[in-house]
Amino acid sequence: MDSPGTAGPPSSSAGDAQQPVALAVAPPQPQPHPPPPQQQLSRYESQKRRDWNTFLQYLRNHRPPLTLARCSGAHVIEFLKYLDQFGKTKVHASGCAHYGQPSPPAPCPCPLRQAWGSLDALIGRLRAAYEESGHAPESNPFAARAVRIYLREVRDGQAKARGIPYEKKKRKRTPALPAGGAGEGTNSSSAAAAVPGRGEGGEQSGSGTAAASPLPSPTGAQAEGSSVTAAPTSTSRV
Repeated sequence: MDSPGTAGPPSSSAGDAQQPVALAVAPPQPQPHPPPPQQQLSRYESQKRRDWNTFLQYLRNHRPPLTLARCSGAHVIEFLKYLDQFGKTKVHASGCAHYGQPSPPAPCPCPLRQAWGSLDALIGRLRAAYEESGHAPESNPFAARAVRIYLREVRDGQAKARGIPYEKKKRKRTPALPAGGAGEGTNSSSAAAAVPGRGEGGEQSGSGTAAASPLPSPTGAQAEGSSVTAAPTSTSRV
């Protein structure tokens, strides 16, 4: 016969096991937004930024060091002469047998220089970068008269030494149509073709100028003409 104490309610441990257990669910974590894609710079803007950083590096390495506020046209000319050691354009001396020959038949010991077209395009980019950095246009050392005179002397000197005249391209002018318009049977293309010396592509320059070359990095020279850029605005006038 069982003892009266053996029968009774179930133990508390058994009752707890029958109750459902609530699981803690972590709230969903917000997904991080991907960074906006960086706008890719144009070839001209990239070249302008490299040129500007190279010029600032030149000022820091100057002896004595120069600040941009103290930079003048004379320092810009000094910078252009410094770049000649990285040039790839043969400029014959006045006593050279190939002086004035565009295609000399043999090599000569004349030095290599930066082409006038490279320097002219470079000054245009630096002039724009100076004003875009927040400086006043009237204090722009790249627009100094001394810099324009120097570029003109380089252009004339290289033209004589290399036998390549540098001429500016003339803008093609569209002749005015007669009062009858298209009904007269005359169009702009036929009128332009009737002008002597002008073909379908418009008037061409007497010769091409040298392609714009990149600036050397502070650690070494870059190959001239490896990055040809076309400035959207006109470069410095000489």
